[in-house]
Amino acid sequence: MLPASLIAAKRDRQELSDAEIAYFIQGFAEGSIPDYQMSAMAMAIYLNGMTPREVATLTSEMLRSGTQLTWPRDGIARVDKHSTGGIGDKTSLILAPLLAECGVQVPMLSGRGLGATGGTLDKLEAIPGFRTDLSLEEITRLTQSVGCVITGASVELAPADRKLYALRDVTATVPSIPLITGSIMSKKLAESLDALVLDVKFGSGAFMKTRELATELAHSLVDTGNRMGVRTTALLTDMNQPLGRMCGNAVEVMESIDVLKGGGPDDVRLLTIELCAVLLISVGIDQDMEAARHRCAKLLDNGAAYDRWCRMVKGQGGNPDAILPVAPASERKSDREGVVTTIDTEALGLAIITLGGGRRKMRDPIDHSVGLEMLVRLGDVVSVGMPLVRIFSRYPDVIASTIHHAIIISDDGHAPGLIVERL
Repeated sequence: MLPASLIAAKRDRQELSDAEIAYFIQGFAEGSIPDYQMSAMAMAIYLNGMTPREVATLTSEMLRSGTQLTWPRDGIARVDKHSTGGIGDKTSLILAPLLAECGVQVPMLSGRGLGATGGTLDKLEAIPGFRTDLSLEEITRLTQSVGCVITGASVELAPADRKLYALRDVTATVPSIPLITGSIMSKKLAESLDALVLDVKFGSGAFMKTRELATELAHSLVDTGNRMGVRTTALLTDMNQPLGRMCGNAVEVMESIDVLKGGGPDDVRLLTIELCAVLLISVGIDQDMEAARHRCAKLLDNGAAYDRWCRMVKGQGGNPDAILPVAPASERKSDREGVVTTIDTEALGLAIITLGGGRRKMRDPIDHSVGLEMLVRLGDVVSVGMPLVRIFSRYPDVIASTIHHAIIISDDGHAPGLIVERL
């Protein structure tokens, strides 16, 4: 029989003890607690929420259900970043080699795209030969020899999360902040990090549509990480328009390489440098943000970060000199003059899926050659006939209507800030 306190039916419920949470998570991971009981528990968490202590315990038990990466006591800090996802969000590709060039090691475990937002692993697999299925031994070895890896999570890491995530997807409990926190943090903490930075996004192209919900999630993630002994910080960033110009797979890799060589869009460069600088402060490499930003900018501008990228790509079986696949380009133009007022960023992400650049189901194949290039941003003044979006596809007409309705032009508008809060 299950402990009575596990049946939570009211918001003034009895708080779960650490032992009760452990009983449930470990039992579910081992198979002694069946799916239907775990479904009831997930729904209770979804309806009633959890206290910060309960969330930290939930995360700890999900982490304890599997193994963790281990590192020598060599004085080298291990750090990582997690983004809640957005359209054109390619900072991981730049950040990992940039951080490694700053003297820390980055065992970055990333995911695939599902829904409107793209996945880091899908983008990297546009590079011929690039492996995203590294074993734990390979992750450990390459992190120490190259300084960084970007790969998928091994099945040995936080297996309770893998099982629970699949259950949440079919029980309508995905939007629960405690469950989101446990899922994200159990995988990241399995990397045995010294510091973690979180990029929590809000807006039309983000999972959290409002700033209020994104702030609540950011506080939950930061509190949980710090409670578990990892120096954790977060940036709250606006995703009411794509990050950078390129959205897709191969085209985002190409834009990332531009940034690694000292160029690229200003917003991608700014956010990457800020995330890197926060981590450098967290592990004591720099003492103030200005010095940390200067260090990062120099390593992008002098080519050192790009050289590290090439080492990482080669280490994971890829060819950094390969010509990436890009489909033929065509443009969609404005039919009126005015100011770009609104961009339905989620609609753009779904348009990429329609072209074949994302997946509706986890096993759907990916066409790495398709994507979009944003030629305007919020607040831009446009005229009739001015190009708004470049579509990379052999069949651009299938998304013509979506693109037309996704970009709203009116008499006035403004350019939003990118980084709106630091937690």
